[in-house]
Order: sequence, then C-alpha cells, then structure tokens
Amino acid sequence: MPTEDKEHIGTATMRDDGTLVLNLRVEMGGGLGGGQKRYRRGDPHYDEVIEHIGGIEPGETKLVPRF
Repeated sequence: MPTEDKEHIGTATMRDDGTLVLNLRVEMGGGLGGGQKRYRRGDPHYDEVIEHIGGIEPGETKLVPRF
C-alpha cells in the first residue's frame, strides 16, 4: 500500500473461517511502522471492525479507513 494514502491505515482480509486479519501501518514522529492484528468471531470488537470497514466477506480484502 502506498504510504502517501492518508485516508487508509492498512488492509483487512477475512479468512474462510471468519477471522479478520488486519495489516496496519502506523505513522508517528515522521517514522513509519506496522503490525498485524487478528480478530476472531466472538472477539468483543469483531462486529465493530467489520462495520468500520464497511462489511467484508470470506476471501475478500478491503482497505481500512482511519479510525
């Protein structure tokens, strides 16, 4: 993902088992880093994350807008 994209912070992919895998970038103090976060069904934030990215289906990858 291009670092000049200021509207999105990464990508979200839904696996076949429903697990959400977020690959996110973090920009702080002129530096750039990143990390991965996984949400499984039953996680208290699972539905909130799906709503934030505008819905997602198994096998789909979408951009994650800034929170």
